[in-house]
Amino acid sequence: MRGIRSLGLLGLFVGAQVVALALALPFRSAGLATTSSSGSTSVVTPIYLIALIVLAPLIILFVARRRGGLATIRWLVLLGMTASLSITLQAAFALLLPPATYMMPYGAALYVDLSLPLADIVAVALLLALLIEPQWYIVDLAAFLAGGALIAILGISLGILPAFLLLIGLAVYDYIAVYRTKHMLSLADVVVDMKLPILMVMPSSAGYDYPNAPPLKARSAEPGAGVGREAVFMGLGDVVIPGTLVASAFAWLPTAPLLLGIGPNLLVAIGTLAGALVGYSGLMALVNRGNAQAGLPFLNGGALVGYVLAFLVVYRSTGLGLGL
Repeated sequence: MRGIRSLGLLGLFVGAQVVALALALPFRSAGLATTSSSGSTSVVTPIYLIALIVLAPLIILFVARRRGGLATIRWLVLLGMTASLSITLQAAFALLLPPATYMMPYGAALYVDLSLPLADIVAVALLLALLIEPQWYIVDLAAFLAGGALIAILGISLGILPAFLLLIGLAVYDYIAVYRTKHMLSLADVVVDMKLPILMVMPSSAGYDYPNAPPLKARSAEPGAGVGREAVFMGLGDVVIPGTLVASAFAWLPTAPLLLGIGPNLLVAIGTLAGALVGYSGLMALVNRGNAQAGLPFLNGGALVGYVLAFLVVYRSTGLGLGL
């Protein structure tokens, strides 16, 4: 059962990276990047992101202790995710649906874009499902869609050096937050109990009743809970942050057709993902022993090593593209 859970999370992890690679260039064409080029991305940008990510858990834990705080956080997260999904899904659906057209009479300027209402319908449907019956597969679907889109946006917005700094900084922070201050474990308790799609859930069986599952603290306190627990959890950040370097490599590294038309940028992106998967294997080996682990030191470390090795092999340069 533990192997099946690990494979399930692996599928979500890899799938989100594949979605991000497919969306990266269309998202850039749609103007969803926060910068017009990687060169304009300051190395200060990842510092701002790291500061935001460090502060967010502290704010959530502070608000969660207040009366009505959990409900407030849940609504804010769900509404924010719904709005962002509506925007990103519209850009994604625009790739699959017929192009937007003007309807007759043209003078009336009736503009029909099917991607917009479809994106809104899907986003609102997910919001309602999460409010009414947040089963694990609904939470995973929302997290998967949000994760793939966020990876693509971060990848096209951050150059290689800023992405490096982001991965290194957050790996160090995750280590401290899980093993030293341990406030990330308290955050996990809050997030799991609120059934929010900012983590991915993989149960041992499809019939796992996530909404009625006992609190995470209660499960971890049970004898043998580490070995026989019904589900494992992975924070959405563990999927998004290493994926940022995967998408950034694909979006910003020089490209030219190589073997079978595959560009060197894609090869380095695949190498980066392969490195992250090596880190994932080490992470799951420890998680399956029953203790909570900091994911980013493994995943980010593997992604960074994978990127460096792939870049050296493909581009045969020690510059590592850090100027991009």
